[in-house]
Amino acid sequence: MPTTAPAERAFLVGGELKYGRPLLSVEDSLNELEQLADTAGLIVVGRTYQRFDNPHPATFIGPGKVDEVKTLAGELDADVILFDDELSPRHQRELEKAFGDKLKVIDRTALILDIFAQHAHTHEGKLQVELAQLEYRIPRLTRMWTHLARQTGKTGGSVGVRGPGETQLELDRRMIGRRISHLKAELDNVRAHRSRHRSQRRQTELQVIAIVGYTNAGKSTLLNTLTGANVLSADMLFATLDPTTRRVEMPGGREVLLTDTVGFIQKLPTNIVAAFRATLEEIIEADILLHVVDATHPNLAAQIESVEDTLAELEVDHLPMVMALNKIDLLPADVNPHDLVTTTKPCTPISAVTGEGREELLHAIEAVTESLMEPAIVLLPYKRGDLVSMFHERGQVEYDEHTADGVKLIGRLPQRLIPYFENYRVIEE
Repeated sequence: MPTTAPAERAFLVGGELKYGRPLLSVEDSLNELEQLADTAGLIVVGRTYQRFDNPHPATFIGPGKVDEVKTLAGELDADVILFDDELSPRHQRELEKAFGDKLKVIDRTALILDIFAQHAHTHEGKLQVELAQLEYRIPRLTRMWTHLARQTGKTGGSVGVRGPGETQLELDRRMIGRRISHLKAELDNVRAHRSRHRSQRRQTELQVIAIVGYTNAGKSTLLNTLTGANVLSADMLFATLDPTTRRVEMPGGREVLLTDTVGFIQKLPTNIVAAFRATLEEIIEADILLHVVDATHPNLAAQIESVEDTLAELEVDHLPMVMALNKIDLLPADVNPHDLVTTTKPCTPISAVTGEGREELLHAIEAVTESLMEPAIVLLPYKRGDLVSMFHERGQVEYDEHTADGVKLIGRLPQRLIPYFENYRVIEE
């Protein structure tokens, strides 16, 4: 009878720059790393960290700390040494030599990539994860990274005959290089398809709100609460990777589109951001951002800063934003959620689980969508009933009058609708 292989045991190692200013303390960052390890199916058996002026050029931590970690890992029967920072290829090689064959060396980036690989379910998501994994691995190839058909042989590409004097390592690099080129070409096709899909979606001329936030802040649960969607939501980091878009009706009767996106995290590897560019374009194309914050998290200020840093990297930090302070059902009764954050943005306490604050959040979103509307006075011929309906459904009508020449409407329209009405605008004296 087949049995499940026992979970690997991980020993965590952190590094703290003496004069650095990280978003999280080293202990809090290691706590987050432990959550990541748990999501990946590892059992954490111990941890340590070292403070230094700069990482050791060969082994990241100093030689004495390397010996200490090796001893502790042996005593705790660990299988994996898990570093809380991205290791350089040299660090990786030297640490593997120092720890020997019985201990794997994995860094934070490799762990996140592994979690992404477990949670990617769509064709696009799997392509993005594989590309990020291969671009991470290629500078770290050693002779132990041979025979990579398990990762690269599923959808094509055969290894050519080895040339004179060509090593297995060179062969692996060439094979991975070909696979990377293939993945990039496929993702270009995905990006083009997604762009066409967005163009079709824009023809509905609904305003788009992209849900952003730190991983596990409750974005998918909130999408389900606001729209009745059935998106996977779980109490783990990076539970969902693939974007989901649903319609939601605002209190005033207009509809908007809500799009859930991949969660952010501090020290989010740049190759992940690059690989998920097609998915993150959903944020870039949005009209408004809905930033979901875990109001119960002890490091909520650092999480907000991490999300804002990533939004700045994506060059979307200029977009209007509404903040949702989520999980208020888990706060002590004497805590005022508004006291937890300092922000000039509209901020609404909510529980995505119980629905408390739902209507208040929708009103806050609606107020921002209305602020993006432009005043408009139009006289529409009776034969343009389609535009009359569009104004009523997508805009705000403050006054309407049926005249001999057509329907006169006074109100406000989303900026993206203005071109449809340009030929019928009326200038009132």
